[in-house]
Amino acid sequence: MMRFNKKKILGINGLGRMGKLSLWYHLATREFDGAVINVGREVGKKLEDFIHTMISDTTYGRLDAFLYGHSGRKLNIEIVDNASGLFIIDGFTIKVLRTERNPAKINWQAEGVRVVVDCTGKFLDPTLSAQDPKGSLSGHLEAGGMKIIASAPFKIKNPALDDPDVYPTLIYGINHLSFDPLKHHIISAASCTTTGLAHMIKPLLEDKETSRVLTASMSTVHAATNTQSVLDSVPVTGTSDLRKNRSVLNNIILSTTGAAKTLERVIPEVVAFGFMADSIRIPTSTVSLIALNITFNSRLDENGMPYINADLIKSLYKTAAAGPQKDILYFSEKQNVSSDIMGFPAAVVIEGNELHTRTGFLQLNAETLAHAGIKELSEVNLPVTHAKIMGWYDNEYGSYVNSLGRLTNYIASHID
Repeated sequence: MMRFNKKKILGINGLGRMGKLSLWYHLATREFDGAVINVGREVGKKLEDFIHTMISDTTYGRLDAFLYGHSGRKLNIEIVDNASGLFIIDGFTIKVLRTERNPAKINWQAEGVRVVVDCTGKFLDPTLSAQDPKGSLSGHLEAGGMKIIASAPFKIKNPALDDPDVYPTLIYGINHLSFDPLKHHIISAASCTTTGLAHMIKPLLEDKETSRVLTASMSTVHAATNTQSVLDSVPVTGTSDLRKNRSVLNNIILSTTGAAKTLERVIPEVVAFGFMADSIRIPTSTVSLIALNITFNSRLDENGMPYINADLIKSLYKTAAAGPQKDILYFSEKQNVSSDIMGFPAAVVIEGNELHTRTGFLQLNAETLAHAGIKELSEVNLPVTHAKIMGWYDNEYGSYVNSLGRLTNYIASHID
């Protein structure tokens, strides 16, 4: 049992990409005094093998360089108790649980954990009972956790039980202030793509001119994930998308994304105009790019020029970056490539050099107008402006884990 008196201890279930990098985030920010990580099995042959796995990363490098740059400072790692999995890194106490896989059997209460971030990707239906034999998010509550945050979008099997007011999806900087500690106990932190997309959409919907959206779509050019195969493999029974079983090292792979659907849970206004979304997987380790196509019901200014143009949209992003979305959304006019964004702590970086608009006219003839009950006019030309906006996001640490970490810290600070 971990004895911390009244210190804040974070629980992390699973040590995949999100679990590991979440631990790195909290080692850097120190909003918590320590962490209990449930892996549910032995890692390698001894505790040192777990530590080696945790402090080394192919994408982001060594943990000491991540925390301290090129200062030359090394990690001070002290193993306190091999049997219980207890060790300390630079004053931050970490305990590894290696026995239980079912959330209901992880004794968070005994470990002093109140907030649990579930990073397994396996438990995504908040409506399932804590006694579900395959495990569930509510099992963490039964085990003593007070607030449970899933590091992925919910997948609720029974639509009749889906109540966003009870099981909210929250993104820091978008709707995290709606967190209600009295009724929100299981929360989804959405996905990396929804996080970036939400911050791209927010300034547009909050402006009077650009809030009149006719239609929108997005494609994310997305780095590879562990759901893909390193080499071609045989799909498991029932697989519908055969492309994810093709080699991630050698292919550009068309795929789907639930980002648009999840966005509706975070920004309900998008339901009014609908949203299409798809994903294009590419063979890189991290950093992705959202290509947002959005069409506005526009107007002309006093000189007959389109009121919505690239300069207006750029000004909206600059204002957001300096104000309500400061340090979360960035506007850049540099000539970026993906590696420039790796580790950059922003939900999204707007690519100012590649922001373009075009205004055309929707022609309504007399017949169409008559059907609408307008018989006085023979023709109407309505200005319509289409914009193409690019947004970079580090789908692992920089964008998503930072957003998840900020949300975790906010929730933890509001449950005392």
